[in-house]
This record gives sequence, C-alpha cells and structure tokens, in this order.
Amino acid sequence: MDRDERARLEEVVAQGERLSPVAARVGAHRREVTRTAEAAGARLIARLTRLRPAGTRGWRVLALGRGDDVLLGQLAARAALTGLSASEQAVLDDLVLRVPQAVGAARALVGLRRLVTFGARRTRAETQARWLLQHQRDWGADPEAWLARLDAQTREPTLPLARDAALHPHLGLVDLLGGPTDHQQVVTLGDLRGRPTDRTDVTTLGAQQGGPTDQSALPDLREVRDLPAVLPPLATVITRADEARQQALTAGEAVRAFAADQLLAQMPVDRLREATGERLRIGALTEAGITTVQQVLASDQHLDRHHDLDHEHVRHTPDLEALPGVGPVTARRMRGAAQTLRTLALDDAPVRLDPDDRTAQATRLLERLHTWDLLRQTAKATDLVALAQTLLPLADHVTDRTTHLAVLGDAPAQDLLDLVLPVLERARELRDALARARTDDPWADFADRPAHYLALLSELGLVEETGTHGDLPEDVVEAVRAQELDTAYLTVPLRGYQSFAARFALVREKVLIGDEMGLGKTVEALAVLAHRATEGARWFLVVCPAAVLSSWVREVDAKTGLEPRRLHGADRQAELSRWRADGGVAVTTFSTLAALGQDLDGFEVDALVVDEAHYVKNPAAQRSRRVAALVARTQHVLLLTGTPLENRVGELATLVGYLRPDLLDGLGDSPVDFRRRIAPVYLRRNTEDVLVELPELVEVEEWLELSAADEAAYRDAVASGSFMAMRRAAFASGRRSAKLAHLLEVVGEAEENGRRVIVFSYFRDVLDRVATSLPGPVFGPLTGSVPPARRQEVVDGFSRAAGGAALVAQIQAVGVGLNIQAASVVVLCEPQLKPTTEWQAIARARRMGQLQTVQVHRLLTEDSVDERLVELLSAKAGTFDQYARVSETAQSAPEAYDLSEADLARQVVAAERARLFPEEDAAAMMGR
Repeated sequence: MDRDERARLEEVVAQGERLSPVAARVGAHRREVTRTAEAAGARLIARLTRLRPAGTRGWRVLALGRGDDVLLGQLAARAALTGLSASEQAVLDDLVLRVPQAVGAARALVGLRRLVTFGARRTRAETQARWLLQHQRDWGADPEAWLARLDAQTREPTLPLARDAALHPHLGLVDLLGGPTDHQQVVTLGDLRGRPTDRTDVTTLGAQQGGPTDQSALPDLREVRDLPAVLPPLATVITRADEARQQALTAGEAVRAFAADQLLAQMPVDRLREATGERLRIGALTEAGITTVQQVLASDQHLDRHHDLDHEHVRHTPDLEALPGVGPVTARRMRGAAQTLRTLALDDAPVRLDPDDRTAQATRLLERLHTWDLLRQTAKATDLVALAQTLLPLADHVTDRTTHLAVLGDAPAQDLLDLVLPVLERARELRDALARARTDDPWADFADRPAHYLALLSELGLVEETGTHGDLPEDVVEAVRAQELDTAYLTVPLRGYQSFAARFALVREKVLIGDEMGLGKTVEALAVLAHRATEGARWFLVVCPAAVLSSWVREVDAKTGLEPRRLHGADRQAELSRWRADGGVAVTTFSTLAALGQDLDGFEVDALVVDEAHYVKNPAAQRSRRVAALVARTQHVLLLTGTPLENRVGELATLVGYLRPDLLDGLGDSPVDFRRRIAPVYLRRNTEDVLVELPELVEVEEWLELSAADEAAYRDAVASGSFMAMRRAAFASGRRSAKLAHLLEVVGEAEENGRRVIVFSYFRDVLDRVATSLPGPVFGPLTGSVPPARRQEVVDGFSRAAGGAALVAQIQAVGVGLNIQAASVVVLCEPQLKPTTEWQAIARARRMGQLQTVQVHRLLTEDSVDERLVELLSAKAGTFDQYARVSETAQSAPEAYDLSEADLARQVVAAERARLFPEEDAAAMMGR
C-alpha cells in the first residue's frame, strides 16, 4: 500500500469513526420508533370491530378514547421518519454494524502500527481496508450532512396526535385497519365548539353548543358511550324473556300454593279420615293442639316449607311420632293423607290478584308478569334485536373514556349512526322500563290494566278458561289448535279464548264471531290482521258504524304495529291514496263504503272485518249488498256482532249466507240442525263461559264523532262561554245526537244479553232525554231531589226486573250510598271533573255479590270538551299516582285526586274558543 492509499485510508477510517456513532444513534432511534408504533398499532387493531348489519356492506369501526392520542402520536412519529431507499438503508446498516468492525481492523495499517502488524492480523486488516475503500463511495457525497439530518429527528419528542386525525392517509392506520374504503370518517362523540374540519380525510360529527347555526341540528353522539351499559339487555332479550316467563310461572304457582295453604290452615284434621277412609287417632292430634291439616304438614321435617303460613301454631308443631298413641306407621298415614289433601287443594286453588288482599306472593307475581311482558314485547322486534346483537362487539370496545369512532366502509358513517342511535334509544327505553318495573308499585299498574294482566295469566295457563270452543265440532277444534298464531305485530297479550277465536278465523278464513259484548272481539280481529301481516299481507279493511270508527282507529294504533287509515271525513281521499300505496288498516263506515265503491273495484283486500255485522242483516239493503260483494271476493273475512243471533235465525242465516251459502242449502227447520250446519263458521262464547275469575272490570272508551247537529249545538255553547253547556251539548240534538245513538246501541245489546245497565250523567236534562229515548224497562231518573228511601225502592225494582233493564241516575246523587250490583254495564255519558266521582259510581255495581264482569262504557266525542278534559286529567296523572299507590290513602282521602273545577273550566273554555274561533284571538291580540 503506497503513501496515497494510506492517506486515503486514514481519511476513510477517520470518517467512519465519526459517522458510526451517529449512525448507531439514528438506527436505534428508528428501530425504537418503529417498535413502539407497531405495538401501538397492535393495541388499536385489537379494538377493531367489523360490523355487517343485514342489508349493508358493513363497516370497520375503531373506538378511540383518552390515551389513544399517545398511540396515534407514536404512529405519527413513525410516519414522520425520513424515508430511506434500499441503498440508503444498506449504508445506514453498514455504518452501524460493519463499519465499526472494519475501522477497528483497518486502523492497524495506519501510522506506525503498520510497521508492527504482521501475519493473519495484517491480512485481516488489509481485507477490511479494501472493503472500506471500496464502499466509502456508497456513503454519498456528503454523508455527514445526510446523517445530521437523520440525527436531528432523534431529538424530536413524540407528541400526542389529535384523535380526529386518526385516518389521515400519511399516518398508516388505515392500512393497519384493512385498507382504504370509499368512506373514511372520524366521528366525534361529544360537543363541537366550531365547524367540522374541511379536511377531506376526516369528517367530524357531533352536537353543537354555541356553534354555527347551520350545525345546530347535528346529534349529540355522546350517547354512543351508553352502548356497553344498555345494549346487552336488548341483545339478550329473547333469552331473558324465556327466563322471565319461567319466573312468572313459578311466582304464579307460589300464589296457588299460598291459597292452598290458607285453605289447609282452616281445614280441620277430621278431613284426614275422609282422605284415607281409615280410622285415624285424630283425638291425639287435637289434644296436642294440632287442629288443622296445615299443622300436620308442618310436622314433617322434610316438607318443602317455602309456602308455609306464618302462624305460631304452625312453626311450633310437635312431631307426630312423639304424641301419645301415635306411632311411626300412623304418623306416616296422617302425613300421607295431609299431602293428598294438599295436592287436591293445589289442583283447585285459583291464581287470583285481589287489590284488597295484597299478599307478598301476589305482589311478586305482578312484578314477574310486568317484567315478562316488557321483555316479550321487546323480543317481538326481531330486526331490532338482531341489530343489537350485531352491535355487541362494538359495545365491548366502547367505554366511558371513548371520545371518537374511526369508521371505514362503503357507506358514510352517518348511515351507521342512523342504525345505532335508534337501537340505543330502544335499549334505554327497555332499561328504564325494567327499572320502573322493579321500583314502582305493581298494584297501581294492575289497577290501570287489570284485563292486560289477566290475559298474561291466561297465556301462562294460570287462569282456567272454560267454554273456549263454543259449539264447534271436534274436527274444527283440532284444526284450530294446530294453527300457529304469530303476534309479532300485536302489542297486547291475548286471553286463551281470544287466541282461539283468532286462530279459528285463520283456519276457517270466513267466519262470524258472535262473542258477547266485552269479551274482546276487536282484539280478536286485530290478532288476525297482525298474523296476516307477518305473512306479507298489507291491505286490510274494517267496515263499522260511524259511532265506533274512532275507537277502531285508536285500537289499531294502540294494540298493533299496523298503520291505521281513517277513510272517513275530509281527509278520506288522501288517506285512501296512502292506504292503496303503502297498506295498513283502513277503517271506514257503512255509509262511506258506498262512496269508495269505484276505488275498491278490482282492488284486492287481504282481510275484511265487518263490525256490528247485524247492520247488514237485511240482504235487500244497499249497504248489505256492498258488504256482501266485498265478502265474496275477499279470502279472509270476519263478521263481528255481540247480539245473540241464535234467537233470530233469519238474520243469522243471512250473515252465514254471506260467508258460506252452501251451508244453508237444504237447511230444515230444526234448531239443532241449524246450529250443527253453521258451526264451522260461527263462534260464540258468553262472558260467564270464559271468564271464570269474575268479577272483572272492563273499561271501554267509546270515541265518537259529533254529528252535524251536535257540532252546531257545541259551537253555540263554546261561543257563549258556558262550560256546562259545552259538556252536555252532545245530547242537545236529541235523536240526531251521536252519543245518544250509540248509547241506545250499547243498552240495546246489553239488554238483549239479559244484562242490566246503569246510565250515569251529571246533568238532569241529559238524563230526562235518555230516559225518554231508551226502549224496554227504564227506572228513574234518580236525582238529588228523590228522597233516599225512594231511591232504594227504585233500585230494588231495577234489581228485581226480569232480563235486561236500565237505571238512569244522576252520578253525584247515586254514585255513593247505594249498592247496585244487579247492574253489570255502566254507561258514563260524559267525563266527570272528579275521577273519584266515576270510581265511586262504578264501585256501586262492582262490589261483593257481583258475579258478572262489570263493563264500563265512557261516551266521549272527539274535538270537543270531552277530549280536552281527558287530556287535562291525564296530565295530572303524576299527582294522582302519589295517592293511588297507597290504597288506604285513596280510600280515606278521595278528594286528593280531584282537580279544581274552576281551573278545568277556564282551561277548557279557553282552549276550545281558541280552536273554534281563532279570529277572536287574533282580534284580541291586535286590540292590545
């Protein structure tokens, strides 16, 4: 090696000594940044949720929260590292790994050390020297400056990165999450103080507080943080509903067992002889103080005691074997006889819910029923539950620290939020409802919805029902039993006999349901429509008298998930167009049906319901012909009537002829033959046949439209500002009154069924008009001017009347003091200003000794003082609940429920004047 080569080698060695430490520092920094970024990426990827709700192509969602800005900063630090080409990376690697070794070896050839280096050491030094000289040119023209730039990055701190920049294309997170998509958005879960960023790669959505007005409509997405807390109960609601059903069954059996134990606690031990037919030494038991069968059971240490009564003589019952004259064999026979009696008592014990006997077992049953009902109704929303289950993995990654969602998908993040937010809302509703069910007084809800709870008991098989099948032949009964009933669109439970009627209608397709008034023919028909909807049917038609049209619309809306369409009145054509386009339950009247003739020609209806079918009993009438034509071309038809048509064979034959004319061919005069021939399409059950738990209270709000005459009288009353005139205006037009017409129908049907009716009103002139209009036996009017003794004589005569009869009475005069349990139908002509007035009046009929279901019909008119009163009284429900939850308070201080009559009058008059005479308000405002 000559002098020039040694000089160059000295320069290369010196340069390598300078560069290698810097390169080592740079390399270590880059490796650490990369390692940290990979760890950060792994932590983020572990939280990635892949969502694919039905009907979508899905999204990838990453929940980001406090602390993730550090992880994003670590990714950003790696992204900020100066990129190196392959050759540059090779140079850096050489400077870190190879150059230090080569420099160390080649130094032996530099300076005086070259003179003392020999052998293998010199050979190695020369090899490394040649490598350095050969590769030094790869370091570039100015490697010091290049390394200095890289070294500068080692002194830059790793700073957190804002979470809304998580999907910035240079960060690299998108690739880690599976690659770019058409839509990449970061959703902010919180309040925005300014406009969303204009950057195309980041979109921020959130609630505005004080921000620009054009952003004020953005939703507050912080509620997404509720996912872990509220979503699991909704996602698991089907399983939980099954569990709740079993818990309700268990609670019902506990009520039955408690009733049986009460019976056994009063049953003398002498009954043990009857149970065994043997001569048992009962005297030894009575001498020891064991006087009841329940005490004999309590002496068995192995008895399941969770239903035992809390009596001292039960808890301290001595062992039978210890009694004089009673050995093990006799004791075993006694206990066996007692167990036999308990089994019989359990079989016969009813499951009753009595507000006057609020046992712990009954209270627990109400709680379990309420919970089961909430869960089962929610479980019907299968699409919602399925979506909740899909979102569960996201809920696992969302915490109260979550502030953003990074969303990648083929659709915008807003589409995902449009799915998530309604699920969250429904999940919170379920959570809150279940919480209320645990804390609220279950008896208060039972008082509001007794029929609902009895239907739940019936569905569980805890309430016995007889006469469910009517007079149907056995082959029809078996076919009905085999028919499934899908209640997904039904929001109320069904009694067993109601479910049977709906399934009967589905099996036979065209039927006449003649159940007695108050048994729920409406809900039976709605169950049929709901089932047909699950099969894809969309267009349903209900034809009814005008008096009950509003009630049908309300029932469809309240008890089903179907859309009611009111084909009557000013909006008839618009509703008809919506119905023809979108489907639903169209409700119209017999008279309006004539105007719809052309619109219905050729239009296929999926199911037809004709309420009060006796309106078409005359086959020669035009409305009968129109209905008959509809029945003939519709596959599923229900004719409903509560009138006992067995006594009017010709009318019944007409209705059956609409459904199945072939059943009447060759029909003779024999009643037995007639019943047998029409049985396949005719189902009738009486109240006493199916409601074995009588008495029950059935309350019906009969919403009616004011007739033209009613409206004229009502406007005059409002114009005069007379609150009392407004309340009785609906009866002012006499025979033209919609209320009076419907009242006559209710009373007529009740009397045909042999039921007695009380008609209550506050106003004497209303009572006089009703009394002179009612057919059949009418007692009264009873008013405050009638002496108490005479009142009782009138009530006694009413109670002794054979068959149906009506008692007309002033509600404040007869609402208290008299027992009128002979009546089982109560009609309230107008809403009362004090709820207690109605309750006390109803209680006159529904009390001990009443063996029939008490039906309460409230006559109400829409767009009138009645509607305003109902709204105002309902608004005070919270105040009422404070007293209603404690029955003792309600009984001792009924005035606590009542509202100020003067306040109500002022509010109602003002509201109605503003509605009917808006020009007066405008003039008054201008006058100010």
